[in-house]
Amino acid sequence: MDNDFWGQIFNFTDYSELLVLVRNSILAGALLGVVGGLIGPFVMTRDLAFAVHGVSELSFAGASAALLFGVNVVAGSLAGSLAAAILIGLLGARARERNSIIAVLMPFGLGLGILFLSLYGGRSSNKFGLLTGQIVSVDSPQLLWLILISTVVVVALLIMWRPLTFASVDEDVARARGVPVDAISMIFMVLLGLATAVSVQIVGALLVLALLVTPAAAAMRVTSSPLLTPILSVVFAVVSVVGGILLALGGALPISPYVTSISFLIYLVCRIIGHRRTRRGSNARQLVPATAG
Repeated sequence: MDNDFWGQIFNFTDYSELLVLVRNSILAGALLGVVGGLIGPFVMTRDLAFAVHGVSELSFAGASAALLFGVNVVAGSLAGSLAAAILIGLLGARARERNSIIAVLMPFGLGLGILFLSLYGGRSSNKFGLLTGQIVSVDSPQLLWLILISTVVVVALLIMWRPLTFASVDEDVARARGVPVDAISMIFMVLLGLATAVSVQIVGALLVLALLVTPAAAAMRVTSSPLLTPILSVVFAVVSVVGGILLALGGALPISPYVTSISFLIYLVCRIIGHRRTRRGSNARQLVPATAG
């Protein structure tokens, strides 16, 4: 019983031959790690973690509809993500309004997606994969889509990095300095929609937070540097996704448990490191007055 259990989780028989099957997935995972790692710190700074979940549900609904009607799943996922992102960007100017809109969109998108999947008569693995990810789901056309979308997101982020950082840290001051805060916010929501749509293809709609939020949250626990934070976030995201793919290849489970477990372990280690640094800093500050006296 125990051997069967562990064999489903870790089984590296014929592992080298199986690696060829996931070459596209590994490349796609690395790309998504870069995208998620770069956009994640802005998601955290702008308090949009809840929005990622809301966008992913509409992305799931769009992908499910595409699966049902036999059209490109990536295109369906993109349509759902962009619709949700634009709607949240237009109507959710304030945090309270934004959270209310997201709370309405989430069950609607999930229910719509489940409806489309219930009507779909194809393979059950396709249905399950939209929720929890598929390790061998990335074919060459999908990979091309992923490369193009990832390039658009990364290039756009790099172009608007400084004003986006300014607007994310202090929106009022940025507006007073003439930064087009509203336009930047809308563009960022579109980029977030694109990043969410491509992430759903790998880790599934339910666990996309592990790619777009957790790596950035981990990086921000150990550093506040505006340069080091996105670098660490990218490293953590790439390790989580690629490591999850490589581990999932040796088991009989979907990719998502491996990705989320690695991502959570990284966050846990970073949180412990950050806590120890905070305690050391606090102790050092307490010792200074005593020494001075």
